[in-house]
Formats: sequence, C-alpha cells, structure tokens
Amino acid sequence: MPRYRHILGPTDGSKLSERAVKTALQLARALRARLTAIYVVPEGVPTLFSGDKLYGSGVLGRRYKEMIRSQARQALAAVEQRAAAAGVPCAGVWTLAPRPWQAITRTAVARDCDLIVMATHGREGLQALAAGSHTAKVLAHSRTPVLVCR
Repeated sequence: MPRYRHILGPTDGSKLSERAVKTALQLARALRARLTAIYVVPEGVPTLFSGDKLYGSGVLGRRYKEMIRSQARQALAAVEQRAAAAGVPCAGVWTLAPRPWQAITRTAVARDCDLIVMATHGREGLQALAAGSHTAKVLAHSRTPVLVCR
C-alpha cells in the first residue's frame, strides 16, 4: 500500500470542494501527511464588450484582480483554519492559469505531492462537454494518483 505524505487539495471555496477538502484533511490526519491547498483562477476571462481579458483592462481589471485575490485568500484561509484545528500541516497557494487542470497537475509535481484529492460535479453528457471537466482532465493527465470526491 502506498504511503501518502503530501496531499494536494484543489479548492474553489464551493460546498462541493469543501467536502473534498474535508476528505483530504481526514486522510492527511490519519496518515500524518501534510496538505497543500490550491486555488486556481481560470486565466483569460473575457469582458462582455471587448473580448479582451477582464483582468487586463484598466480599472475593471484591477478590481477583478483584487476580487479574485480576496476570494482565493478566503477559500485558502478556511482550509488552513480547518487544517490547524485537525493538527494537519497545511500551506495554501493560488495562481492564475489558462488551464486550471494543468496548474493542479504541475503543482502536484512541483511540490512533490503524492496524492490529489479533488471534487467533481458529476456532470454527464452534453453538460460535461459544455462545462468542461477539470477533474476529468486531471485524471487523464496526472501522473500523481487522484482521489475524486462527489
């Protein structure tokens, strides 16, 4: 049986990702592992009018950047607080990325994580195709084992 020492837990602050974080924390505590929580902001969000990157445009761009920083800090702080209460060493990181699944898989490698614990919305068919599934892409491309929580 593999010995997991460092777990990566992607979060977006949603109730679904909170359940996956809870699983990651329980597992980390039981295995005496550490947790890295990651918040990935999809890069290249278009504006309604220009088609340009929202965070790259003047005043609105600054507001958007601050909003996503604030959301990332809140989501990561919640994970770090829960980890501290559970006695699990935890670090939080956030990043902008054009493909969030790549940021997750690259962070797992860069930080020497040996397990990724993440949520899935469980979408199927056209809904899954339209929304795109970062979880499915992590599963398809990661060399690090992935535990998927529903």
